[in-house]
This record gives sequence, structure tokens and C-alpha cells, in this order.
Amino acid sequence: MEFHSDGPARLALAVSAARGPRIEESFDATQNGTRLPVTVLEDIHGGLLHVVEVDAGAVRVEYAATVEGLAPPADFDPLQEIRYLRPSRYCESDTLRPVAVAEFSGLTGSELLAAVSGWVGGRIAYASGASLPTDGAVRTLLSRRGVCRDFAHLVVAFLRALDVPARVASVYAPGLAPMDFHAVAEAAIDGTWHVVDATGLAPRQSLLRIATGRDAADIAFLSARGDLPVRVSELEVIAIVDELPLDDTVGPVALR
Repeated sequence: MEFHSDGPARLALAVSAARGPRIEESFDATQNGTRLPVTVLEDIHGGLLHVVEVDAGAVRVEYAATVEGLAPPADFDPLQEIRYLRPSRYCESDTLRPVAVAEFSGLTGSELLAAVSGWVGGRIAYASGASLPTDGAVRTLLSRRGVCRDFAHLVVAFLRALDVPARVASVYAPGLAPMDFHAVAEAAIDGTWHVVDATGLAPRQSLLRIATGRDAADIAFLSARGDLPVRVSELEVIAIVDELPLDDTVGPVALR
């Protein structure tokens, strides 16, 4: 990744694989040929933030990781149930409750997850650049177009409207074309988190968690603090898995 900062800034990057599986990794940030000091912070779901102070000019960030094995199943507790049932900035579940009840009333469990995923995947067109960074689930429903984060927001909003705890995760997604940071939904059924990806762009079994939160505001790969803009000038993401699994897109899958 390459960035250009118009002035001094603090960058917080969510690009590292979340804690869990066995990981060998490296993270380097350089400016004008000099390596920059990095502070690492861990969030409540095991994701890592790399915080870097930069001056004006070009900044280059390189992250590499080799991951082996599976992470333990994500935990679920009463506090998470409350947090992930509430409406949030991009998942306006209170506004969309009438639509969710009309379309999915009477469905529960994995049948509900499959129905919501199929409805969103069948009625929303995946179109790069079709949405604004500030668009939420309501705007996606009205426009019927969006990218992965828009699909995830709409899935989460529908599920929360039906009293199913749901959240958004950013992941590395082997098999995705073009390769990029990917956003999916997670829903808690009987105390277990299941991944829901209405885009169907990559096998769910191969996804690797980066960050987790209420919506895209919690999982942005870059947050910048400073008086002047920071722009992304180059971004290349490559994720490779030893064997790409087959996904029936219907059965329950945990993000591991």
C-alpha cells in the first residue's frame, strides 16, 4: 500500500490477520527510505491495529503473513448479543424492520440466513464504484446496487431487524477476483457465529478474519487523523490458499 499525506498525520491500519491461527507475519512502514516506529493495538475481537505517525509525503506499507490451521470459534456472550442487535450508522435495522418482516417472517436459524443471503444476492447488483462511502443499508436497498460492504450492511440490517445478532467482518478472501479487502456479515444462531456472504464472490471456508465490528465504521482498513488529507495512491492485495474449497453457499460456515 502507498499513501500520500499532505501533512503530519497518524495512520491506523487494520490489515493484519486477527489473532487465532498460527501466524508468521511482518509489517513495515517506510517514508523517504526510513522505517517508521509502529504501535500495535488489539481490539476486542482479536483484530490488530498498526498505528504509525507520518510526515507530509509518500508512505509505503507492506504486510505479509503465512497462516496455518484454524482459529477457535468466535465467542458469543450477552454483551455481544446486545451490541449486535442495535441499529448502527450503516445498518439501519429499525428503519428496515417492516421490509424484513414482510420478506422473511416465519423463518429461523440457518433457513433464515440462507433466505436473507439469497434475497440480497438476487436483488442487489454488484457494481464497483456504485455506492458512496457514506451509504448505508437503506440506500443500498433503494438503489439496488453496491459493493461487498453494501451487501454485508443490508444482510446485517435485515437480520438485526428480526432479532438475530449480526455484525460485519473484513476478511482476506482467496478466490476473490479482483483480490481486495472483502466485507462479509456474521450472524449468531444458537450462540454460534456463522458467516453470510451474499456476494458469493469467494468460498466462505477460505475467508480469514481481519477486523470485526458493528458496520464498516469499525472495520476500515485505514483511519487517518490530521489536519490535512491522506490519500491512497496504490493498493495491491494478494491472498492465496493451498486448496480453494467448494462452497454450496447454503450450509452453515464459521469464520475461522
